[in-house]
Amino acid sequence: MQALINLSENANRVLNIVKAKYGFNDKSETIEYLISVYIEYQNDPDLRPEFIEKLKKLEKSEFFKYKNLDELREEIENA
Repeated sequence: MQALINLSENANRVLNIVKAKYGFNDKSETIEYLISVYIEYQNDPDLRPEFIEKLKKLEKSEFFKYKNLDELREEIENA
Protein backbone atom coordinates (compact mmCIF):
# COMPACT_ATOMS: atom_id res chain seq x y z
CA MET A 1 0.00 0.00 0.00
CA GLN A 2 1.21 3.47 -0.72
CA ALA A 3 0.33 6.70 1.04
CA LEU A 4 1.18 10.31 0.41
CA ILE A 5 1.77 12.08 3.72
CA ASN A 6 2.64 15.62 4.72
CA LEU A 7 5.21 15.98 7.49
CA SER A 8 6.30 19.01 9.40
CA GLU A 9 9.96 19.92 9.07
CA ASN A 10 10.62 18.66 12.58
CA ALA A 11 8.83 15.33 11.99
CA ASN A 12 10.83 14.85 8.80
CA ARG A 13 14.10 15.47 10.69
CA VAL A 14 13.13 12.93 13.34
CA LEU A 15 12.24 10.42 10.64
CA ASN A 16 15.65 10.94 9.01
CA ILE A 17 17.44 10.56 12.35
CA VAL A 18 15.65 7.26 13.09
CA LYS A 19 16.33 6.10 9.53
CA ALA A 20 20.05 6.80 9.89
CA LYS A 21 20.32 5.42 13.42
CA TYR A 22 18.82 2.05 12.52
CA GLY A 23 20.19 1.87 8.97
CA PHE A 24 16.87 1.66 7.19
CA ASN A 25 16.95 1.90 3.39
CA ASP A 26 14.09 4.36 3.08
CA LYS A 27 11.48 6.28 5.02
CA SER A 28 8.89 3.56 4.44
CA GLU A 29 10.93 1.11 6.50
CA THR A 30 11.39 3.78 9.14
CA ILE A 31 7.68 4.47 9.37
CA GLU A 32 6.94 0.73 9.59
CA TYR A 33 9.42 0.48 12.46
CA LEU A 34 7.94 3.44 14.31
CA ILE A 35 4.44 2.03 13.93
CA SER A 36 5.55 -1.36 15.29
CA VAL A 37 7.18 0.35 18.28
CA TYR A 38 4.00 2.33 18.90
CA ILE A 39 1.87 -0.80 18.74
CA GLU A 40 4.19 -2.61 21.15
CA TYR A 41 4.07 0.16 23.75
CA GLN A 42 0.54 1.44 23.31
CA ASN A 43 -1.28 -1.78 22.61
CA ASP A 44 -3.92 -2.77 25.11
CA PRO A 45 -2.11 -4.93 27.69
CA ASP A 46 -5.02 -7.37 27.67
CA LEU A 47 -4.05 -8.35 24.13
CA ARG A 48 -0.33 -8.83 24.69
CA PRO A 49 0.81 -12.47 24.65
CA GLU A 50 2.82 -11.96 27.86
CA PHE A 51 -0.31 -10.81 29.68
CA ILE A 52 -2.30 -13.79 28.44
CA GLU A 53 0.45 -16.16 29.63
CA LYS A 54 0.43 -14.54 33.09
CA LEU A 55 -3.33 -15.01 33.27
CA LYS A 56 -3.02 -18.67 32.33
CA LYS A 57 -0.42 -19.21 35.07
CA LEU A 58 -2.65 -17.47 37.60
CA GLU A 59 -5.62 -19.64 36.62
CA LYS A 60 -3.55 -22.77 37.36
CA SER A 61 -2.28 -21.57 40.73
CA GLU A 62 -4.17 -22.16 43.96
CA PHE A 63 -5.61 -19.29 45.94
CA PHE A 64 -6.39 -19.13 49.63
CA LYS A 65 -9.52 -17.29 50.70
CA TYR A 66 -9.22 -15.19 53.82
CA LYS A 67 -12.14 -14.60 56.12
CA ASN A 68 -11.05 -11.05 56.86
CA LEU A 69 -8.20 -8.61 56.48
CA ASP A 70 -6.74 -9.47 59.89
CA GLU A 71 -6.29 -13.09 58.84
CA LEU A 72 -4.38 -12.00 55.73
CA ARG A 73 -2.29 -9.53 57.73
CA GLU A 74 -1.38 -12.24 60.24
CA GLU A 75 -0.20 -14.59 57.51
CA ILE A 76 1.90 -11.88 55.87
CA GLU A 77 3.50 -10.84 59.14
CA ASN A 78 4.33 -14.44 60.06
CA ALA A 79 5.69 -15.40 56.64
